[in-house]
Amino acid sequence: MDSPHGAAVTVKDFGLKGPRGWAFRSVTIDAAPSSLIAIEGPSGSGRTCLLLALTGRMRPAEGSAEVGGLALPRKIAAVRRISALGPVPGVSELDPALTVAEHLRERALLQRRFDASLRALLRPRAERTAEAQRRVAEALDAAGLDLAALPKQERTAVRDLERLEALRLSLALALISRPRLLAVDDTDLKLSDTDRAEAWTLLRRIAASGTTVLAVCSQAPKDTTVVRTVGCAADEPTDADTHADTDSAEQPDDNTTEEETAHALTGTRRA
Repeated sequence: MDSPHGAAVTVKDFGLKGPRGWAFRSVTIDAAPSSLIAIEGPSGSGRTCLLLALTGRMRPAEGSAEVGGLALPRKIAAVRRISALGPVPGVSELDPALTVAEHLRERALLQRRFDASLRALLRPRAERTAEAQRRVAEALDAAGLDLAALPKQERTAVRDLERLEALRLSLALALISRPRLLAVDDTDLKLSDTDRAEAWTLLRRIAASGTTVLAVCSQAPKDTTVVRTVGCAADEPTDADTHADTDSAEQPDDNTTEEETAHALTGTRRA
């Protein structure tokens, strides 16, 4: 897989305020490219808000931040283009009614249609199809998802996937765009100790291959760059509150990336 150079993340006194108060404040990060950054804290402490702010999906209210040399919020659209969301509840969830193959096909189509250069779009159909197949195969390999091992291979519905398999699929979908920054929410949610260790091993491998990884968790492994969120006030917005704001703000425009377009389409399909 072609390994993009990971995005350095530099943050100082970073804060985000929602309709019900501060989601987080005074966050500081200094992480080199290709780092594995664990955002640790209890549910409702602003972890997801921080994840979305650092990927350009939410606008910060104070402090300074650079992701891959791009300043937030001034270059927020550019940060969206170099980042990708893995599983984030309420924002980039898998559709349980779709099969693994349907998810992969949809994401590859969106990637090819909305994120390709004009020169790439003018290439013969057979070449474009082959390139899309290569991207999918590379992403599946990077995420460690073996389609042959699934109950119905690629025709397996998402609802029939184990939690770790679903995580792998979400990561594969995000990696199709070859992002410099990959964001994962609720990394250790509902995982056994064995599966949790395997998930962190997978994220370490993705980071080592050249992609900076942001991972929200309740308890971070010792060998990660740890950022802790504790919440700011009793009336701070919950992750669900801010997801609703994010969904309404993330409408496709001229700068829409494949990732954002997929979110918009998913939201339309479920409405």
